[in-house]
Formats: sequence, C-alpha cells, structure tokens
Amino acid sequence: MTIEVTTLPDTEVACVRCEACCCRLEVMLITDTGVPDSFIETDKWGGRSMARLDDGWCSALDRNTMICMIYEKRPKICRDFDMRGYECISVRAEYRTD
Repeated sequence: MTIEVTTLPDTEVACVRCEACCCRLEVMLITDTGVPDSFIETDKWGGRSMARLDDGWCSALDRNTMICMIYEKRPKICRDFDMRGYECISVRAEYRTD
C-alpha cells in the first residue's frame, strides 16, 4: 500500500517576507509590456525575455531590498503570479533545496 503525501501551501508566504524565488524563473515577453529595454534580453531568434543576472536572478530585482525595481511596469506574467499558489510554493521549495 502506497501513501501519497500532499504538501500544504506555506501560509507564511507574504510580500513582506517574500524571498523573491519567482524572480529566478524565466519570464518570456510575448507582448509589449512597458518594461524598460535595459531589463530585456533578445535571443538570436528575436524572442524577448526579462534579462537575468549571471546567478539566474531577474535583473529588475533590487538585491538589497528584494523588491522589483520596475514593479509598476512589470510583465503581465509577474502580475498574474499567484502568491501562495502552487507555482509559488513549488519554486520556493526548489529554491530551498539548491
């Protein structure tokens, strides 16, 4: 008999305690987002994404405050990311095991 263990969402996740783990995800830019060009990378095929630093973090994340420097102009995918949702909890768990 196999028992499946389900992880409950981390109820301690909140903006004021955010570890900005989602800022390590690749963010493709499909439409014009208003993101300043200095935070955008374009690949050899013309695909656009949020620029990332050498260590994988989004270049728009202020590493001292862990706050997005372009919060008002952040891409739609970032706006739609559900804090405490499945993806958030999954990314946080993966980050903690790195």
